[in-house]
Amino acid sequence: MKHLTVSTLALCAALYGVAVNAQAVTADKGGAADMVLLPKFLGILPFDQANRGAEEAHAELGNTGTLLYTGPTPENSVAGQIEILTTAGSQGQDVVMLSNNAGDQIGPAAEAAQAAGTKVVTWDSPIPSGQGETVFVAQVDFGSIGVVMADMAHSIMGGEGEFAVLSATPDAANQNAWIAAMEEALKDPKYANMKLVDTVYGDDQSEVSYNRALALVDSHPNLKLIMSPTTVGIQASAKAMQDEGLCDKVKVSGLGLPAEMVSYTMNGCAPEFALWSFVDLGYLTYYTSYMLATGKIKGEVGETFTAGRMGDYTIEEDPGRAGAKRILMGPFTVYNKDNVEAEAK
Repeated sequence: MKHLTVSTLALCAALYGVAVNAQAVTADKGGAADMVLLPKFLGILPFDQANRGAEEAHAELGNTGTLLYTGPTPENSVAGQIEILTTAGSQGQDVVMLSNNAGDQIGPAAEAAQAAGTKVVTWDSPIPSGQGETVFVAQVDFGSIGVVMADMAHSIMGGEGEFAVLSATPDAANQNAWIAAMEEALKDPKYANMKLVDTVYGDDQSEVSYNRALALVDSHPNLKLIMSPTTVGIQASAKAMQDEGLCDKVKVSGLGLPAEMVSYTMNGCAPEFALWSFVDLGYLTYYTSYMLATGKIKGEVGETFTAGRMGDYTIEEDPGRAGAKRILMGPFTVYNKDNVEAEAK
């Protein structure tokens, strides 16, 4: 694992240190809870990995109810997510596990689902306002992602030069929060000689992201780095730089899957990138949702529970969203030539 800066390590230690004062409750296996895992859209590996983790927890807990993995197409993600959530509420599903791609537009549907008795647990990407949300299962602290992205950019660029962001969609709450956190981190004098010159969106579609990456290079002749905090965008950006023979001029970093990024890291196109385990995120989200559905926890701040092989977690106030609650998973790993091949196997 790459050694993070001292400031980053201190931040991570504070964020991921688990101090459990209350007695952790455990799940009653063999309950009946009908649950829906709803990603931003279908067809990309990270969400399939999250489903793998949910299926693992489903089998481990012996849930006699159903686990449905469904989602919209990338082109219809916002309206599709709202429709699926609305339908789940009317069908009497016990929990919808939502990776939100609709911003606050989905809030009324989440609130209606809750009123109908369907709990809404977000993961990966929350509802910004928290409207209709029981709790958010956060992969990592969003502020810490901003620091790590700024540090990776600093490392790759040698502390100076122009870089740009290629994000997913304008309504992706997680992406927007991470970019905002990075912009805040960049105010530190350490990054004074680095300049964020543009932020564009590839809609989490490979071809669109590929073309937007090339357009960034055309628009900014002095560009040294594309920072893409999305697994689709980072892979597409790296492929674009490789295909056009630009890897020596413009590097790529952000958040990506080792299995998809290993070749680009080894050939120098993407020297560093970071991520967490989506399998673990799906597993923890399922455990949380099952325990809410079976009444073992209520979703209140201070409740502590045991999530199987992942250990104990405590519901806390979300520091980034007033009035909302979260469960913090963590941590992430920074990948480079030293560790990416082993993780990609």
